[in-house]
Formats: sequence, structure tokens, C-alpha cells
Amino acid sequence: MLTFYYNPLSPNARRVWLTLLEKGIAFEGVLLKLDGDQSQPEFLALNPFQHIPVIVDDGFRVVESLAILDYLESKYPTPAMLPTEPQALATVRMVQMVTANELFPQVISLIYESEDSSQFAQAKQQIDKALKFLIELLGDRNFFGNEQLTLADIVAGTVILSLPNLGINLSDYPKLSEWSERLLQRPAWQKTKMSAEDFEAFKRRVKILVKLRRREISKGK
Repeated sequence: MLTFYYNPLSPNARRVWLTLLEKGIAFEGVLLKLDGDQSQPEFLALNPFQHIPVIVDDGFRVVESLAILDYLESKYPTPAMLPTEPQALATVRMVQMVTANELFPQVISLIYESEDSSQFAQAKQQIDKALKFLIELLGDRNFFGNEQLTLADIVAGTVILSLPNLGINLSDYPKLSEWSERLLQRPAWQKTKMSAEDFEAFKRRVKILVKLRRREISKGK
């Protein structure tokens, strides 16, 4: 059976969790505490970079969430979550990359930066730009790149559904609001939805990690 190392506070782990549930793949979940389990020798043997998620499937280890999603799609192709038509496939990939590289870093800034800072204001502007771009990619379809759920929806959904908790009103983006409601009606998304308490724990974790990272950078200088 596939083994899934995760913590529900991790957006990257949630991508994989949702994909496993949406595809109906049987798995054994190994819940890792984020205050030290990733540094234990057993886990370091799986991922020396100390990141979750990790899966081990029939003895084959996969790290990095996007690589895991591609592996799951290839090995467990039903239901299909990647379109085959070139433009639709490119749309899925664009959504994944824009979410990971443009949208999510700004979410981190909203969590960490003071609300009266220029960095906070800039993050909100960048989020608005990313959301409007994603609306263009969604077009008139029910899901990104397809009329059926794709891996793009899973990657974008784990981030966009958290925005109301950070003061971003999805009703200002009607198409994305309707899309998010479609996601929330699905059993997998209902099962994995973060509680308010979990989201506050996630925010605390982000603040700790950003502070540690900035301290490391300043020491490096």
C-alpha cells in the first residue's frame, strides 16, 4: 500500500492528500509533527531536505508535491486529472506554476508582514494580479483546462480557498468564487477543509519559518 507522509497544515501536503482522495487511491497516512519529526533519521533517509510531503509506493519514493502529483496521475490514471489536448494541458501547467511561484509567496507575505507596511500592500496588489490572470485561464469552464477536475484545481484550490481567512474577499472575483464553491461541494474537499484553528496554527508556523529564514540570511551576510 502507498504510504503518505504529511501534515494537514502543509499546503503542499494537502495537494497530495486531495489527489489521493479524488483518485480513490488507498494509502496509509503517516502524520508528522512539524516540530522535529522531519529531522528524525527515519524520515531523513526518505528526504534529506526535511520537507513534506513524501510518498512511498511499492518501494518507490517520491518527494516534491508536483512530482508526486504527476506520478499519481501516471500510475493511477483513472479518473484522469490531466487533459491531453495541448492548450488545455498548458493551461493546467500555467495554473500550477502561477500558484506556486506568484500567488503563494504573496500569501506568505500577507501572513508575515505588518498590515500597514508597504510589503503587505504590494502583496495584496500581486495577489489581485494573479487572481485576475487565473480568471482568464479559467474562462467559461467549470475547472481549469477542462470540464472535469484537474490537478490545476487542486494546486490552486489549496491556496485560493485560504484567501478569505486573510481578508481577500472572493466575491470580488465572481468566477473564482463560483469555482471555489464547486470545489467545496466535493467530498474530498469537505473532508480536508482546514478549520479556523488549523489555519491559525498554519499562520503561526509560517511566521516562525520566515523569521528563521531571515535570520539565516542575515547571518550569511
